[in-house]
Amino acid sequence: MKCLIVAAGQGSRLRDKGPLKPLVTIRGRPLIAEVIDRARRGGVDEFVIINGYRGGELREALDGMAECDGVRVTHVANPAWDRANGVSVLAARPFLDGPFLLTMCDHVLDPQINRLMASVPVGRDGVTLGIDSNVERMLNDPDDVTRVLCRDDRIARIGKSLTDYNAFDTGIFHCTPVMFDALESSQAEGEDSISGAMNTLARWHKAYVLDIGERLWIDVDDPVAYDKAERLMAQGQL
Repeated sequence: MKCLIVAAGQGSRLRDKGPLKPLVTIRGRPLIAEVIDRARRGGVDEFVIINGYRGGELREALDGMAECDGVRVTHVANPAWDRANGVSVLAARPFLDGPFLLTMCDHVLDPQINRLMASVPVGRDGVTLGIDSNVERMLNDPDDVTRVLCRDDRIARIGKSLTDYNAFDTGIFHCTPVMFDALESSQAEGEDSISGAMNTLARWHKAYVLDIGERLWIDVDDPVAYDKAERLMAQGQL
């Protein structure tokens, strides 16, 4: 299983922890190394990593980690890194011709979530989003988290501004190449985000969901979330 990691953005909200978010240290190692390790423990054996802001520094650091840990990494540069995250995902199209996991460089997941997502049947032509239906568990910022309205095992709508929703987007997806078709379609309509592509897939009836249950995850994109993640990791809960 391959995993695509989006690590192209500036990460300005975590700037007081370090100048480059993927390399911010949490419990002794870079945040992106934590993401990679948890994906490997979930069954991933190869990574495609999208860089952008200060991409040369990230590539150099990742090459050093890969050499030490025996990780296979393909680097992809996104010169339009200041656009929404779907542009980064689309840049990886030439490097992914089969099913793959998609996640973000700042989402720390229970490794069993990665394993759960990797187990999605390969014959399903669509994209499956890992969702957290426990919307009362305020581990992540409710004003920043992406909200999902699910009907049965499919996405009806997704977006940060939804008022009618029953789950949160955990930031991990099991994708087939139809994801790239949806990204192209949504970007042609002026929507550059991954959520925009997922809404397109929902209209195509190809956007599925898989509930992570009680497994924990956290989006480490600001100092408050960083402190929560560090504490949960120290307690062995994440």
